[in-house]
Amino acid sequence: MEKDLKNQNQKNEEHHLHLIINEKNYKWEHQFITGAQVKQLGNIPQSDKLFLAIKRPWEDELISDDTEVDLARPGIEKFYSKPKDDFESIILVVNGRPKNWTERKITYEQIAKLAFDNYIENETTVYTVTYTNGPKQNEEGSMVKGDKVLVKNKMVFNVTATNRS
Repeated sequence: MEKDLKNQNQKNEEHHLHLIINEKNYKWEHQFITGAQVKQLGNIPQSDKLFLAIKRPWEDELISDDTEVDLARPGIEKFYSKPKDDFESIILVVNGRPKNWTERKITYEQIAKLAFDNYIENETTVYTVTYTNGPKQNEEGSMVKGDKVLVKNKMVFNVTATNRS
């Protein structure tokens, strides 16, 4: 009887996957877990942002509530949370020069002002804005007046001004 109980406990343990949430160990019985389930399991406030720690040189991944993470991959998945308001200053590379930025998004006009100290909004000057190394939602592309994109650290912007005379 005792041997059967030990075997049953061992079997149950084999079907658990391990994960770490804010430096605490947890077990999960399924291969996949959503961001919402991680928040619930780790008692993380719904308003907090959730991240999956990724080995360097790659950046940690922001996990939305409906994002599924595969826990059966090699290693133990490590999650951590940050209050939503806790957005650190990041560096944007604008025309090859580092620029500090403290917001989650940037507009066409804001990036043009970072690129050119003498930004002029008029009919004769057109700014061409392209970007690379952006977050998953907008990894690369171009911007036109009125556009706004999400940013991440070391995102690269190239901005040129053309005079239509």
